[in-house]
Amino acid sequence: MRQRPTRAEKTLWQFLRGKRLRGFKFRRQQPIDRFIVDFYWRQAQLVVEVDGSSHHDAAATEYDEQRTQFLNELGLSALRFSNEQVIYHTDTVLNMISEHLPSENP
Repeated sequence: MRQRPTRAEKTLWQFLRGKRLRGFKFRRQQPIDRFIVDFYWRQAQLVVEVDGSSHHDAAATEYDEQRTQFLNELGLSALRFSNEQVIYHTDTVLNMISEHLPSENP
């Protein structure tokens, strides 16, 4: 996926890369244990996932829930957004991510 990000991932990355979101350094396509997460900020242990239409069926939803639970067990917080949320409500998504960041960059 690193070579072929979705439109939503490209959109969000434009706001997260290069410390553009309040000076916090996010990584893209970050391996964590047996998973590769879409975006990750190590200091806050924050994972941001962008889910496309393939995540809407029951099996995918269950897998995503198990994956999120696993990440939580590692001490990580995981935020999930749909492609539509990222593309059409980018400011809201960025505000929700910002709410999970500390008030100051360490």
